Amino acid sequence: MPHAVVAAETQNHEAPKGNPGSAWRKAANAVAIRTLLLQEARSRKIAADPQEVGPGRFEIEEEALIRGLLELVIDVTPPEPGDIRSEWEKDPARFRAPPLWEVSHILCACDLRDEAGRTKALVRATGILELALGDPGGFASLAARESDCGSKASGGALGQLGPGDIVPEFEAALRQLAEGEIIAAPVLTRHGYHIIRMDALGEGQVLPFEAVREKIGEALEKTAWARQARQFVDQLVKASRIEGADLNMG
Repeated sequence: MPHAVVAAETQNHEAPKGNPGSAWRKAANAVAIRTLLLQEARSRKIAADPQEVGPGRFEIEEEALIRGLLELVIDVTPPEPGDIRSEWEKDPARFRAPPLWEVSHILCACDLRDEAGRTKALVRATGILELALGDPGGFASLAARESDCGSKASGGALGQLGPGDIVPEFEAALRQLAEGEIIAAPVLTRHGYHIIRMDALGEGQVLPFEAVREKIGEALEKTAWARQARQFVDQLVKASRIEGADLNMG
């Protein structure tokens, strides 16, 4: 298996700290499986028909060939209504409306491209966080004095937010906080470092079956598609001999 091809693929795979070799193994397996799928597509004389996958962005030929092959060999039957209801009944609490977060923050702004400025902002944010944790009731006045965000005029209050309303790093931090809690460490986003307080938390209500029936059906169909795809790859692996990858699919 070409070393350069695996090396290029490695950037698409994460590895646990202290075990960089696992990313290489994952990459080698991905390259091997892609090679098997392309060989099978070409042996079946599938024609590449690249489709648009984003505004002005199209599949490359290899992606189109693999998609064409999988469309040919995978035939997923839509789930029965009873199966959809059974999936919902396993745990209706899994299906909720989006949460609402009432949030305040203090921003220590910085340019992420400026390493010295970023370090300075982190030191400042860490100091402000210590003050906030030492006097939670004084958060609003601290924000009014220290924040680099326009929300300082309202004591750092950002009002009610929901999923997708803020940058991903900020949202991920909100999902860790209980009502009234202040974040344990400053959160870095493209705007700088944030000290965040969860003022109020409104957990989304459990949704009725009819509201989620279609979404559950789609999820079950995707699961069935993935299962068939895995079985097809298993068959290709068992019939192949590829060196440089461990393709034990069990």
